[in-house]
Amino acid sequence: MLDLTGTTTLVTGASGGIGRGIALRFAEASSAVAVHYHRDEASALAVVERVESAGGTAAAFAADLTDDGECRRLVAAAAAWTGRLDTLVNSAGVQPVEPLPGMTAESWRAVLDANLTSAFSCTQAAAEVMDGGSVVHIASIEATQPAPGHAHYSSAKAALVMHARAAALEYGPRGLRVNAVSPGLIERPGLEEAWPDGVRRWEQAAPLGRLGTPGDVANACLFLASPLASWITGHNLIVDGGVSAHPTW
Repeated sequence: MLDLTGTTTLVTGASGGIGRGIALRFAEASSAVAVHYHRDEASALAVVERVESAGGTAAAFAADLTDDGECRRLVAAAAAWTGRLDTLVNSAGVQPVEPLPGMTAESWRAVLDANLTSAFSCTQAAAEVMDGGSVVHIASIEATQPAPGHAHYSSAKAALVMHARAAALEYGPRGLRVNAVSPGLIERPGLEEAWPDGVRRWEQAAPLGRLGTPGDVANACLFLASPLASWITGHNLIVDGGVSAHPTW
């Protein structure tokens, strides 16, 4: 395990799913972890408790990341908590299913605000308080391969990958590295029961023959935030068990 002792990491959307896995992994690497949540305070506090019971340092921070001011307040609070901010992982987002022909502009904007604009605002705020360090966006393989009903989500994730590249270009002179991680299908409670056919097709298509785990995504984020990735920026690291290599014809 990489050692991030003495650092502070802010993980947005850390009360559940992939974000929780990322927060726990960074805590295992001895980084102090600011656990962001929007509404689910109980789940965020449960993450904090797990970290603290293992001897780590964590605290929960609430914010509505569709509000630019809330993003800036969150980043400032996380940095003030320990006196520093070394890593920002933009994991917060939503993934509704809605056919494109009947999609409203309101629905479109809501998904882009939650998945894309939130990362823009948090990254911009973090760049002002970080002394170098690393920003990692959680994108998706849907950035290049959309799924039906996910036009807004896929578009947001594609833009998020490009934002990482643009931010890497403009923030690089400050020593700040910005990358994206694009997961494939990640296991979660109830997924196999709710979508058995999709899980089966994924397992057949993936060369490694399984779904991903939050820990798989977290490991990629930890690598990109670590000194091992000190010359990596503007990159999109695909974490999908090789499914993107499977022929589409």
